[in-house]
Amino acid sequence: MVIAPSPAVTASPWTDPFGRPHTYLRVSITDRCNFRCGYCMPAQGVIWRPRSEILNFEEIERLVRLFVRGGVTKVRLTGGEPAVRRGLEELIARLAVIEGLREIWMTTNGSTLAKKADAYRRAGLTGLNVSLDSLRRERFAEIARRDELPKVLEGIETALGAGFRPLKINVVVMAGVNEDELLDFAELASDRPIQVRFIEFMPFKGNGWQRGDLYPAARMREDLRERYRLTPLETSPNAVARGFAIEGGKGSVAFVASMTESFCDGCNRLRLTADGTVKSCLFLRADGNLRDSLRAGADDEALATIVRDSLARKWKEHPPMENLLATNDHSMLEIGG
Repeated sequence: MVIAPSPAVTASPWTDPFGRPHTYLRVSITDRCNFRCGYCMPAQGVIWRPRSEILNFEEIERLVRLFVRGGVTKVRLTGGEPAVRRGLEELIARLAVIEGLREIWMTTNGSTLAKKADAYRRAGLTGLNVSLDSLRRERFAEIARRDELPKVLEGIETALGAGFRPLKINVVVMAGVNEDELLDFAELASDRPIQVRFIEFMPFKGNGWQRGDLYPAARMREDLRERYRLTPLETSPNAVARGFAIEGGKGSVAFVASMTESFCDGCNRLRLTADGTVKSCLFLRADGNLRDSLRAGADDEALATIVRDSLARKWKEHPPMENLLATNDHSMLEIGG
């Protein structure tokens, strides 16, 4: 049973010890996925959480309302793959009416978009990121361990037609795997109102990360400049991606250099895992389970204290890349990125 919030209780702004306000909440709504990408999901040893351990829609709505009262204005739904959660449109519609919440985004592998993009838009979803790591069918199947590239590409076109513009494509660039497709992805962005976001490969539990797998963002930019003229775009101080317009093109490219170019100074992100645990940094161990307190009847002030305690332990910036596996106790699948 979910206890109704106390109307008189409001959370203070979500600020960490370094004065950074947190206005962006990423909510993992499931730890399950219909793809099996190696950088996200360990090859073996994955134990799905029982449904009873996953936040239900009422609990997610209650917690999002709490975070919004503390200053959150943007929510991103993640997974696993959020589209495998039954009733996703209902959840989007529940969140869309929350006063003060300005944006609802979702990161998806795109496998349902051909059928669902219009429904997501009608429910109130305002933005989409599609994870897509190869434009070559055989390679896509090797990475995702599913032969679904035609379905994903169809979904992208459907999402554009539904009004998701600019649509964002997330590409995890891995040395020796797909770095030779940078120009192909840039061409995709040049021809359509799409932003392709090239993301450095990051270490997570079970993904076998090694320094040699990293293809730095600086080198990505060099590769693209061999064919395209890139003009820097104005970005928010909180942005994780550095964007560039493609001269003469409809879209843009951006680079998320988590490993080589720190953007921690402007971090405004909080994360809520599918089982209700707060993460104040992608690479910090999860701490403070809101689900258990919520189900025990905690009021909003008690829940807010858990969030503040997590923020109080947030780093000024994350440690060197080789040390990150020692601090993170979740796979990317469990966090939602």
